[in-house]
Amino acid sequence: MRAKKLFAVSTMAALLGTVTLEASASSHSEAPGTASDPDTDNTDLWAWRQGTNLVVVAGYNGLQVPYAAPNWKKFANDALYEVHIARGPSSLDDALTYQIQFSSAPYPVVDVADLALPVGGGKEFFAQISGGGAFAQTYSVTKIVAGQAPVVLVSDAPVAPPNVGPRTNAIAYMIPNGTSYEQHFVDNPATSVITSLGAGEGRVFAGPRDDPFYVDLGAVFDLAGLRSVIGGNPRDSVRFTNVNAIALEIPLTVANGGAIANDGTPSNAQTVGVWASASRRKTTVLRKDGTNDGFGPWRQVSRLGLPLINEAVIGLQDKDRWNRLRPSDDLGTFGAYFLNPVIVRDAEFAGFYAAGGPLAGCVPGGGINVLKANRTDIIEVINLNNIPSAGAHSITSIGDVLRVDLGTPGGFPNGRALPPGGFDPDVTDVELSLLLCRLAAPVPDGVNQAGDGANKNTFPYANAPWESFSAATHNPAAN
Repeated sequence: MRAKKLFAVSTMAALLGTVTLEASASSHSEAPGTASDPDTDNTDLWAWRQGTNLVVVAGYNGLQVPYAAPNWKKFANDALYEVHIARGPSSLDDALTYQIQFSSAPYPVVDVADLALPVGGGKEFFAQISGGGAFAQTYSVTKIVAGQAPVVLVSDAPVAPPNVGPRTNAIAYMIPNGTSYEQHFVDNPATSVITSLGAGEGRVFAGPRDDPFYVDLGAVFDLAGLRSVIGGNPRDSVRFTNVNAIALEIPLTVANGGAIANDGTPSNAQTVGVWASASRRKTTVLRKDGTNDGFGPWRQVSRLGLPLINEAVIGLQDKDRWNRLRPSDDLGTFGAYFLNPVIVRDAEFAGFYAAGGPLAGCVPGGGINVLKANRTDIIEVINLNNIPSAGAHSITSIGDVLRVDLGTPGGFPNGRALPPGGFDPDVTDVELSLLLCRLAAPVPDGVNQAGDGANKNTFPYANAPWESFSAATHNPAAN
C-alpha cells in the first residue's frame, strides 16, 4: 500500500535544479487549540484538476487508530466544515464556498431498568448495532456563490461508517458475502455513499479514509533529529491510521465561474485559491443530560491551504490565532513569519548549520542571516512565480491558499494531487528545502521515505480506511 515511489521533480526555475522528492505531508495536531479539539483539526488538503473537474479532498481528525472502539471517530455534529475557493490573481475572498454540516441519530432514550428491549432498542454494548453515533451520521452540503443566496445542494447524505471488521460487515451492515467494505460503501453505485450534488454540480463523499500522510513525527519533533542524519531508518508514524475526509468533485466551469480554456496555457483568470476550515459556535452550553447547545455566530478554529504553513512557518504562540483568521489576513498579520522564518533560527540553535552539520552546505556566502531575513523567495513560491509546470503568473494576493491553475497540468505547488490524478511530491522536502536552504539543496531526507500509497483510481481517490479487526500495531522498537 505504501510502495516506494521516487519522483524526479524539476522545481522553481533559477532556485533549484532537479532533486529527488518523495511522498506527501501536511499538518496534524499542529496548534494547541486543535490538539485538544481533534474533530475540527484540518490535517491535509489536496486540490487538483482531474479531467473536467476540480477535485478537493480535505482531511480532518488525523492520527486515528482503526480500532477506535467503542465509540469510533466521526465528524463533529456541532461544527461547520467549509471548503473555500477564491478566483483570480488579486482576491483572497470567497467566490465559492461549500458548507458541510453533520448530524447523528441520537441513541434511543429508554428506561435504564428495562433490559428486555430487542437489539437496537437502546441498551447496547456494540455501537454498530445501536442505530446512533458514528454509525448513523448524515450531512448536508450548502453552496454559496458570492453575492447570491445560499443553495442547499443535498441533505441527509450518508457518511461512510467505520470500517470495523468482517462480522460487522456481515451482521450490522448486511454486506453480501464476498463483498468488501470498500466495494459496498464506495465502488458499487447501488450501495455507494458517494452522493450527487445535483445536475451539473458534481459529487461528494464523506467518511473515514486511509491517511496518505507519511512522516517520522518522532524524529522531526525531537528538535529535527532526522534519523537519516543521526543514524537509523525513518519510521512512518502514521502508518495504519485513518482520517475523516470530505471529498468534492466540482465541474471546472462551476469552480471557475465560467468556461475553461483547458489547453495547457497558464492563465491568471483560470487560477483559483483553495482552502478548508472548521468552525464552532461562539458559545456552547453543556447540558446535564450530556447534550450541547451552541449559540451565536460561527467562529473559525482551524484552517489549511498550503501544507505545513501553520506547522512549519507560524510560531507556536500564534498558531491558534492563525487558525482563527482568513488568508486575506495573512500578509498584514503574519507577513513577518514568511519573510523571517523562525524555523531557520531554531535549526541554527539545534546545530544544523554548524560546521559538519546537515545543513552546513546551505549557508550562503553572505552568512546565515541571509536565510533568516527578507525571504522574498518564499513569497514568490507561494504566488506560483517562476514555476515551470504552471507557467508565469502575476498573482498579487498573498495568503495561505492552495493555488490551482485549472487550465494546466497539476503538480505541487500548482495544486496538490493524489495519484493517479497527478503526483504529490514530497511537499515536506520541498517546503523545508525552501525555508531552510532557499531551495539551494534538498534537505537530507528523513522526514518522508515512501510513496503516499494513494492508489485508488476513482473518486474519492484516497484509499479505503484501515479495518479495525485486521489492523496491525506499531512496533516501537523497530527501525
